[in-house]
Amino acid sequence: MPCDSCAGAPPGLLPTAPAAVFGAIVDLRTIGGYFEIETAEAEAGWRPFSDLWTDPGILEARIHDMAGRLGTAEHRVAASILFQGLAARLWSPSIGAVVAHDLLIDLAPGHLYWRPAPGPLPLRATRLSGWDIRDPARIAGPVYRGIMTEMLEPLAEAVRRIVKIAPGLLWGNAASALVGTIGAFTCRRPDLTAKAVRLGRELLDRDLLRGTGELTEPVPGRPSFVRRSCCLYYRLPGGGMCGDCALPPARRSQTRRPV
Repeated sequence: MPCDSCAGAPPGLLPTAPAAVFGAIVDLRTIGGYFEIETAEAEAGWRPFSDLWTDPGILEARIHDMAGRLGTAEHRVAASILFQGLAARLWSPSIGAVVAHDLLIDLAPGHLYWRPAPGPLPLRATRLSGWDIRDPARIAGPVYRGIMTEMLEPLAEAVRRIVKIAPGLLWGNAASALVGTIGAFTCRRPDLTAKAVRLGRELLDRDLLRGTGELTEPVPGRPSFVRRSCCLYYRLPGGGMCGDCALPPARRSQTRRPV
C-alpha cells in the first residue's frame, strides 16, 4: 500500500497488505463460528449491518424471532440476549486479529453485511482492510471505537427505542460478550492468554464499559468475569443464572455463550 496512505491511519497503526488481512481471517475461522467473516460481494439475502439500527422494522423482527426461539413473551429479555450475541459476533474477529496477528481489522459498517440464520450471525465483508499494530499500548482506543462507538452504541439506541431496557444492562452485555470472546479465544490459543486478558482489561476500563464488571484470572490461563448488571437470562424458561452473574456463585448455572 502506498506510504501516503499512512497519513490516514490511526495513531500507532500502519496500513497492511490485503493478503495479511485475509490470512488473519482464514486463521480465525479455526477458532469458531463467532470469529468467522466471509469475504465476498453481497448477494441476495444479505443486508447491510447498519440496517439493524437504521431500519426499526428489521431490528424489531429480529427481537421477535429471538423471543420465539427462546420461548419467551418478554421482548426485553429477547432484546438483551440478541444484543449480547451481536456484541460477541463483533468482538470476536476484532479481538482475535489483534491478539493473534497484531492486526486491527477495519469492520466498517458500510462494508459489513449479515443474513438471518440460527447460531452465530453470518457476517460478510465486501471490503476488508486493516492496520499493523506498531504500538500495542495504544490499540485499545481504536478497538473500542470500531466496535463500541461505531456499532454497539447505535445498536443499543435502536434497541431502546423498541423495548424498555436499561442502558447499563446493555453495556454489561457488551462487557460480558467481550470477556466471553476472550475465554473462547484463549481456550483455543492458551499461549496468548496474558495478551488477550491485558487487552480485555484495557477495554473494560474505557468509557461505557468502565464499571460493568471485574475481569480476573483466579487460575492462571482461566479468565473469569463477574458483571454488575443482569442480562435477564434467568427469566427464560429453565434459564438459570449465567456464569458471570452478579448474584452469589452458589446461585449461578454453568457458563453460557450468547445465543
